[in-house]
Amino acid sequence: MSLQNLQKAGAVELWTLGRESWSSDANLFVGFGGNLDPFAEGGLDDLEDTVGSEENYLHIRIQQRNGRKSLTTLQGLGKEYDPKKLLKAFKKEFACNGTVVEDDQLGEVIQLQGDQRIKIKNFLVENGILASSIKVHGF
Repeated sequence: MSLQNLQKAGAVELWTLGRESWSSDANLFVGFGGNLDPFAEGGLDDLEDTVGSEENYLHIRIQQRNGRKSLTTLQGLGKEYDPKKLLKAFKKEFACNGTVVEDDQLGEVIQLQGDQRIKIKNFLVENGILASSIKVHGF
């Protein structure tokens, strides 16, 4: 393919080692070709709903308090789970205290004293929640 044909097709210009070189596969690897403008308003709205969507995951996080004290939080529970019953089971199983906190953005968040991340994940997996839907965060 000639340089003029690539320019007409909307191929992306590649710069390597100070020289200008063109590739027919440039549209696939480097950028967008043709009439698609990636910075146009509303051009890629349908992708925003699926990329980076965190709504389908249960998030288990740890928050450092003071000194050796820490909190473990569980958020992202669906409507089919009762957080108060889960909290009661967690407290009995892990021998720790905890509470359910209502947040405007995150909904109901379960807080437990201490680092209970691995225990919570194992408990949820044993009781039928897929391990692929659980994300454990923290140090």
